[in-house]
Amino acid sequence: MNQPSGEELKACCAAAYSSDIVALLLGESYHPGGTALTRRLADGLGLTPGARVLDVASGRGTTALLLADAYGTEVDGVDYAAANTALAQGAAQAAGLADPVRFTTGDAEHLPYPEGVFDAVVCECALCTFPDKARAAAEFAHVLRPGGRLGITDVTIDPTRLPAELTGLGARIACIADARPLEEYAEILAGAGLRTLRTERHDQAMLRMIDQIEARLNILRITAAARLAEASVDLTAAPAVLEAARAAVEDNVLGYALLIAEKDPRSV
Repeated sequence: MNQPSGEELKACCAAAYSSDIVALLLGESYHPGGTALTRRLADGLGLTPGARVLDVASGRGTTALLLADAYGTEVDGVDYAAANTALAQGAAQAAGLADPVRFTTGDAEHLPYPEGVFDAVVCECALCTFPDKARAAAEFAHVLRPGGRLGITDVTIDPTRLPAELTGLGARIACIADARPLEEYAEILAGAGLRTLRTERHDQAMLRMIDQIEARLNILRITAAARLAEASVDLTAAPAVLEAARAAVEDNVLGYALLIAEKDPRSV
């Protein structure tokens, strides 16, 4: 079977993460740790009122709206899925935050912003899905001002021990198959001129999300089986995949981490 191209992978991820079924399975926040971990990331970035922030892979706008509302920042969100952009813009208007928050449909590997315009960039549970991670990291660095900071939360794996159930296209879209070890993320960022200042493990957040997905899937199996089938959710395979993911976390093969990096203040 031919491997999908980078553009095909992006389209698959965009379609999956703009679907209503994914929203039902994952809830308001599409990443482990939820808004509590987003706040920890924001605190680590030292966000202050008036700071200009870019949220890459902004989804339906949860993080961008939180950063604008709780930290007084000006936020641009960019997402590959036009459906997500429309939903996020609607959420911003409903929350009365349409002025400090803007959403654009775009590609993380080709960010539609000028050089050096952002004080901070955040990217939650998305770098692992980008086909060209080095290119995305270079784009992060390009749009950051000198001394600006990047905050990432993302899936980590030990690729030499990943079980078969957690490989393949479905696992890649689920942020697992093409995730990297924490050290490799730091190396990718360093290659783009971003120096890692801090890393934290949050593997328990991954376990809590697996439990949450399993519980919601069991409810949807009863209440919305037809919708799951329409979305190509394999109810037969899902329990084994979730159990494999849980075991992988417990064996330190699969995890979740926070990383904060800085662009050289002397860069021009």
